[in-house]
Amino acid sequence: MTDSTLNPAEAPMARRESPHAGEAAAARLRARRRSERRFKAYGLGAVLLAITMLVVLIGTLAGQGLGAFTQTQLAVEVNLDAARLDPQGTRDPKTLADANYTSLLTDIVRDNFGATERRDVLKALGLFSRDARFELRDFVLANPELIGTTQTVWLTASGNLDMLDKGWIDRDLPAAQRPIDDQVLGWYDALSDNDAVGRAFNTRFFTGADSRSPELAGIWGATVGSALTLFICFMLSFPIGVTTAIYLEEFAPKNRWTDLIEVNINNLAAVPSIVFGLLGLAVFIGFFGMPRSAPVVGGFTLALMTLPTIIIATRAALKAVPPSIRQAAQGLGASPVQVVFHHVLPLAMPGILTGTIIGMAQALGETAPLLMIGMVAFIADVPGGFTTPSTVLPVQIFLWADSPERAFVEKTAAAILVLLGFLIIMNAIAVLLRRRFERRW
Repeated sequence: MTDSTLNPAEAPMARRESPHAGEAAAARLRARRRSERRFKAYGLGAVLLAITMLVVLIGTLAGQGLGAFTQTQLAVEVNLDAARLDPQGTRDPKTLADANYTSLLTDIVRDNFGATERRDVLKALGLFSRDARFELRDFVLANPELIGTTQTVWLTASGNLDMLDKGWIDRDLPAAQRPIDDQVLGWYDALSDNDAVGRAFNTRFFTGADSRSPELAGIWGATVGSALTLFICFMLSFPIGVTTAIYLEEFAPKNRWTDLIEVNINNLAAVPSIVFGLLGLAVFIGFFGMPRSAPVVGGFTLALMTLPTIIIATRAALKAVPPSIRQAAQGLGASPVQVVFHHVLPLAMPGILTGTIIGMAQALGETAPLLMIGMVAFIADVPGGFTTPSTVLPVQIFLWADSPERAFVEKTAAAILVLLGFLIIMNAIAVLLRRRFERRW
């Protein structure tokens, strides 16, 4: 059809330019593409910023805390006097264990450092850890055949000397501003010149409990307390949370009461953790009279905090199972309970476990609720059960961060690295479970 045959009223419309073509449309397309590129750049910049901050955090902690994994030791000559250690000559372990190793250590500082005055002896004893006499005892018990000879023994240095050897104490400061005076510096320099200063892997950091002396402090007591607390938390929160979610999602009628319950569960997930600590203090300790600062109370308190997370994650996992699974099972004659427990729940279990592990990882890093129930106490022993006083890793970190000694700064950073390692492992397990068992519908 030619233009001459068109209706005169329709001719202007036929000649009108399409809004999706021409220079204006091309300009809009270029603007939209620029906007998309900017958005991608913003997203990439956010990711790079997050990675940079993470690297800075880990780098700072590593710079401050890696030194805690080694401990300075001093080599000294020890005269294992048989008359003092084993006067009967029987080599009986009980007799050797009960010997006076404090006086033996005093003789060591007199012989090795020339300390004769009482003040100098006490100052020289400060070169060594408070457990140096027990290290001497363990050496003698392990080598009773060496009694009566002079041996070179490596003893753990004190916290201040350890910080000096690692370069955290400025030697150029005036003596009044240093925790180590010039006389101790001279002794340390003499030991260094004789190759009597070395470092060894600090096994005590992983096998010991808390201590007032930084060179003796370890995380094993707090680690056991965290494990006991998380065990109680898991045994309570997982079955209760999963069964609650199954009932609300699969069996509960949809009415105002279930709506109210769902709203409150979602609200509880956003409640500050210290509120759960106050609840645990009032209910479990104040009303039920449970032992203060015990893993059982900490587990109950953290279970209250973890329940909303597990319920929400479980309900989301149940919703992700296609309705066709339920319909097929019902078509084959399965009861509602059989549909849920034989078909829906196994398919939803990867998501449930992922949410549970994330909730437990959150509980592992909590401090505020446990402070409220008294787990901030100084515990120098490894807890032996669910009702014995204990602490947990985050609280241990809090206590060390509040200590004035410079060596505890190193211990704090190292404990944070260990805690981050546990959290990374738990989150990695959650990711692996999700990828291993996840089904795409």
